[in-house]
Amino acid sequence: MHPVFQLLLSTLFVLCACQPSVRPTSTPAESESSLIELLKPGYPMVSAHRGGRRYDGYPENCIQTFEYVLSHTPAIIECDVEMTADSVLVLMHDNTIDRTTTGRGLVSQHTYDELAELFLVDDYGTVTTYKIPSLMQTLRWAKQTGAVLTVDMKPGVPIEMVTSEIGATGTQTNAAIITYSVDAARRVYSLDSMIVISAGIRTPEALQRHLDAGIPARNILAFTGISEPAPDLYETLHSAGISAIIGAMGNLDNKAIALGDTLYHQLIRRGADCIATDRPIEAAAAISELVPQEGRRHQYWMRVQSSFDK
Repeated sequence: MHPVFQLLLSTLFVLCACQPSVRPTSTPAESESSLIELLKPGYPMVSAHRGGRRYDGYPENCIQTFEYVLSHTPAIIECDVEMTADSVLVLMHDNTIDRTTTGRGLVSQHTYDELAELFLVDDYGTVTTYKIPSLMQTLRWAKQTGAVLTVDMKPGVPIEMVTSEIGATGTQTNAAIITYSVDAARRVYSLDSMIVISAGIRTPEALQRHLDAGIPARNILAFTGISEPAPDLYETLHSAGISAIIGAMGNLDNKAIALGDTLYHQLIRRGADCIATDRPIEAAAAISELVPQEGRRHQYWMRVQSSFDK
């Protein structure tokens, strides 16, 4: 792996702030490069919702868009997964391909080969030359480049398939899985205890339910919702060593557009560690002064733009 991207794995979260049912032989504590070890609260960062979507010529859930975002700022890349008729996992937010591709119909009614003939469409309706990536392709890209993903499984996508592909590509150090219930989080952890779980945690009680289910705090990245939580939630999460992601996509992003990007600065000041946003480049610029000086001077920060040169 290129040394620049090895640096990303060990410093990304400081810069901006397997097979199914088989446990890995090593534990999280035994892997210094584990993504689990990198999720430490207190360093501002951004997460690109759908990998970035409001940039002309760059469609959501597209590897070329991920690289465009990363050419401007270190970021977590959030991506969405649907399943084709022939059981291939592909990046797609909707259950249909109408909005974001040149095709029509349900993802589940097309084979992967059929989807491979289509082109992705950006947020403004412009047809691009980019193709729909499979999850396997995306994980291999993340492994090669050192990018960090959070994988959002859409309804009907088997957890076992996603954890299996992460295990098969050895990308536990690159990919976290988003879950929406304690049961789903427990299943991910039971399948591969190396995988970080981005769990919906909006109250201290919700955190306790995850801990009571046997999921260690070190495996949890807390998504606190799309509005600001009570301050005591941030305090509870940080005392457990858990980073908090707040979702700015939608209302908070629109508020930032209307009133100024200092909103992102305020979200971090009030306790969020990461901002999930449709405006990752703008949000990262707004919070850059909050990044520790040693992070901004780091060799990766100086080289990342040339590594993902547009």
